[in-house]
Amino acid sequence: MPAEERKDDPSLKPSPKLSHDPGSDSGFLSSQQTSEKTSWMPWIVAAAVVVVALGVLVLVGGHGSQNSQSGGAGMAPADPYAASLPISGLQMSEATSFSGAKVTYIDGQITNNGNRTLTAITVQVGFHSDLGQYALRVALPLSLVRTRQPYVDTQPVSAVPVEPGQTRDFRLIFDTVPPDWNVQFPEIRVISVRSK
Repeated sequence: MPAEERKDDPSLKPSPKLSHDPGSDSGFLSSQQTSEKTSWMPWIVAAAVVVVALGVLVLVGGHGSQNSQSGGAGMAPADPYAASLPISGLQMSEATSFSGAKVTYIDGQITNNGNRTLTAITVQVGFHSDLGQYALRVALPLSLVRTRQPYVDTQPVSAVPVEPGQTRDFRLIFDTVPPDWNVQFPEIRVISVRSK
């Protein structure tokens, strides 16, 4: 005869249900769900970063388009001391970098006919298009040639200031030139000098 079921037998009690209360500890293998409050701070910070990045892009893009726009304003005004700094012996060359990109060089000489010792010279270079407008205008520091063998090495003017009466070789390096450049010597203007 089958044994009679006893309702008070502890082995027959239903197993306890797993609790979903975040405060209860149901053991190692239990699954717990926690409710989190949504924090808006990460979203606000991310939005602020995007707004700042867009602002920088607009400023840089606007400045870059000013440099590369056709027509419009001309070159920046020359520094008053520029009349004492004639540029001569201009030569242009091209080379291909290890990555296969074209690099354009402008070599020349600058003479300090003034009475100041120069520690920095900034020039603006204007590349013209076939239409006679500016295809690119860019300002950059003048780099002086330090050595020519076994390769041309440059240094800033501050490394060896240009004394009155000195003529120094310089090199300007361009990673890109505009596609509509007329392949003539660009305009080079001294727009800023610093002296001792």
